[in-house]
Amino acid sequence: MVALEFRFLAGRYHATPWDRHVNEGAIAWPPDPWRILRGFIAAWHHKVKWTEKHRKSTMQGLIESLAQELPEYLLPSASHCHVRHYMPLSSPNQKALVLDAFAAVDYHEPLVVVWPTVELPPQQRELLDELLHVMGYLGRAESWIEARLVNDAPVTNCHPMGSEGETESPALCGEPVTLFAALPPVEYAQRRTQFLQDKASTKKIAQTLPEDFLDALSLDTGALRQYGWSQPPAARKVNYLRPADALKPRRRVSKYPVPRNTTGLFVLSGKPLPRVEETLRIGELLRVALLSQAKHRYGEDYIPPIFSGHGLLHNRPHRHAFYLPWDSNEDGCIDRLVVHVPDGMDEDQQGVLEALTRMWSRDGGEWRVVLEGIGGWELVPGLTGPSSVWVSCTPYLHPWHVKKRLTVQDQICREIRARGLPEPVALEPLPEVNVGKGRVRRPIHFRRFRSRPGLEQPDRLGSFWRLRFEEPIPGPLALGFSCHFGLGLFKPE
Repeated sequence: MVALEFRFLAGRYHATPWDRHVNEGAIAWPPDPWRILRGFIAAWHHKVKWTEKHRKSTMQGLIESLAQELPEYLLPSASHCHVRHYMPLSSPNQKALVLDAFAAVDYHEPLVVVWPTVELPPQQRELLDELLHVMGYLGRAESWIEARLVNDAPVTNCHPMGSEGETESPALCGEPVTLFAALPPVEYAQRRTQFLQDKASTKKIAQTLPEDFLDALSLDTGALRQYGWSQPPAARKVNYLRPADALKPRRRVSKYPVPRNTTGLFVLSGKPLPRVEETLRIGELLRVALLSQAKHRYGEDYIPPIFSGHGLLHNRPHRHAFYLPWDSNEDGCIDRLVVHVPDGMDEDQQGVLEALTRMWSRDGGEWRVVLEGIGGWELVPGLTGPSSVWVSCTPYLHPWHVKKRLTVQDQICREIRARGLPEPVALEPLPEVNVGKGRVRRPIHFRRFRSRPGLEQPDRLGSFWRLRFEEPIPGPLALGFSCHFGLGLFKPE
């Protein structure tokens, strides 16, 4: 058994398949057995050949031994990535787009290549060990490696397929991929004899069919293409079965548990920024954008209730997300967005917030959204306090019809009790609020009606309040109709 371990020092493996153009963005993954053997030959020519103890006969025997059998692989986690370069052409002001595709591989996860039944004589094994120590790259020159022999072969996950598309282990599953492998020396000799029997083409291709097997694997790719070879004459195409997610990005699992954070803070960017008076509209758009990301992640029928608000228990009201637009610098324009989930979010649900990058409206408005942080309520002290005095930022709309024994003040106190907070000792109505830069606004200046038709809305006017508590309480504090979209929002005074 021969087992080799390759670590990619730069976290990248660059290699374009033989019959693909570089701008197709394809990656030869795992590395072709043909490419690995040619890497050994290149290292031998440039760094080992001149030492007398490793003669050509030893190198010839090593390559022939490894060419007898198709290797198996243990593929590390990898993802298909690329960068784009605009290369200047001879004509002025013209550039050509070049794609540089590569497999992104973690340095700490090695690629292991195993020849299960190959046994090397001591001289060949010594030569292979020296070749691995001096090899600088595998594939293209950007694919820096650190390679070594390993004594114990791990369980592999990429295997050669038979002529009927089966592997030695029928329990394996995945996707087929075509690689190039060196022909066994006997098969190459037979192929060479067949080609040279054609007298018309003997002189033309004889120099690309050397009798020596090592020389056949050492031929320059440009020379082969010059004489019309569609593939190297000493190589064959073989099918491998690799894992279906071999080149798909995977979410890293931290060895430390991620806390159930409650609050996400976003920066809103765009021209013009919406005014504070449009808080309800922006809150609705934020919810739509976040539900769109949750739909892509979970599926339309499995959006978490903490984001949608649907399917929650009635005895636990207001435990789903609050979508709160916020004017953090008090200039009258919304520049921050707060998503607050009182019961917290797990790691995967926090990933929904991380995926949110933009927000749009049907009338063509669009804003960029950048996640500034995920944490606890202390992430936004301008909205969360704690404080014993809270003042309205946006109009409070009472959620029930006003009655003789259910005044607006009674409704505010009922909602505060339902949140598990102490009742305020004083409630002071305010005729207007300052939204920034000296702009004073009454409730009628704010948008107060949801875009969703058919909702019963007991309060169509709204009011502003100052709430006083005996002890400081934490926020954020949003009460009343449409409180989950930014109405009825209070800030610490």
